[in-house]
Amino acid sequence: MLYLHIPFCKQACSYCDFHFVTSLNYREELVQSIIQEIELRKHELNTPLKSIYFGGGTPSILEKHQLEAIFNSINSSFSVSHEVEITLEANPDDLTLDHLQFLKSLGINRLSIGIQSFREEDLKFMNRAHNAKEALNCVGLATHVGFERISIDLIYGTPGLSNAAWEEQLKIAASLNINHLSCYALTVEENTPLAKQIRLGKMPNTDDEQTAQQFGMLQELSVQLGFNHYEISNLSRGNSLAIHNSGYWSGNHYIGIGPSAHSFNGNSRRMNIANNQQYISGLKQGDCPHEIETIDAKTRYNELVLTGLRTKKGILLEDIRSLGNAYLTYFIQSASKNTYSSSISIDSDRAWLKPNVWLKADGISSDLFCLKDLN
Repeated sequence: MLYLHIPFCKQACSYCDFHFVTSLNYREELVQSIIQEIELRKHELNTPLKSIYFGGGTPSILEKHQLEAIFNSINSSFSVSHEVEITLEANPDDLTLDHLQFLKSLGINRLSIGIQSFREEDLKFMNRAHNAKEALNCVGLATHVGFERISIDLIYGTPGLSNAAWEEQLKIAASLNINHLSCYALTVEENTPLAKQIRLGKMPNTDDEQTAQQFGMLQELSVQLGFNHYEISNLSRGNSLAIHNSGYWSGNHYIGIGPSAHSFNGNSRRMNIANNQQYISGLKQGDCPHEIETIDAKTRYNELVLTGLRTKKGILLEDIRSLGNAYLTYFIQSASKNTYSSSISIDSDRAWLKPNVWLKADGISSDLFCLKDLN
């Protein structure tokens, strides 16, 4: 798997804490640095790429020649599977007919569109760059061009979003020609414009009860609307699960290219520097500034619990056993305590959270973490 982080946006969404900048002055330099990093790290993956994911930021903001140059570098540096899923995150206002046709011609076969809401008031609250009309129209344009794999993002729990309005959002999404839906609860992250506005009393804070109700509606309506709710925030039609994200949850190895991108090889995690200028400067000197975290058995166990319990499939017990029998014993004993006996199901080969406690998954996972090495 290959992930590329494109850290540019037209404007800053009020809730976003991903690494990005709104100045486009050195897009060309950064694209050349990304190409340089690809060349430097092309030997790190020995199997054909089954997933390529352009994230950000806003990858759809790149110019045609810049995307072409990155694709040329990928194809010359890596073996790419004939069945590769190539996803590009895009904002609705970038998806003109001409640009969609170009993206299709490049080989991009899956779009992840950051719609977030079909309501004008929500989009203004989030400081999104598109409007409600563009949110609706872009999916039709993408379908017209021939994109068969389309995912859209929606956000719930925003102040002013009533339960009736959230239900309408989901019904609009279901009426579109999409096969994947990602729904996220609005989270107030530190150092974001939204957090500052709430501290100053200029914006209302999120309501936990409202968020819980709207997540429950998502669970209930997803069945009626024909979606398989396969991960807490992700739903698919048929077998159209996101290959890339599913690879993360399954522990697949991947390379992350670009500032702030992460990589994982089974034994360690690499974190590129989250500073565009230092990223560019480092690659001019022959390497990308980064940190390496060695992953011991305890850390890997905690990661398996955290990611696995977020999915409908759950955790494969064999994955825990591979870390040592002591970890499997610890997990089963911890998960079988009275506190969780009604929340976690365990059979001969896997463990999974019951849907009624999905919203508490992260808290339950942290309680099951192992705090010391058991080997």
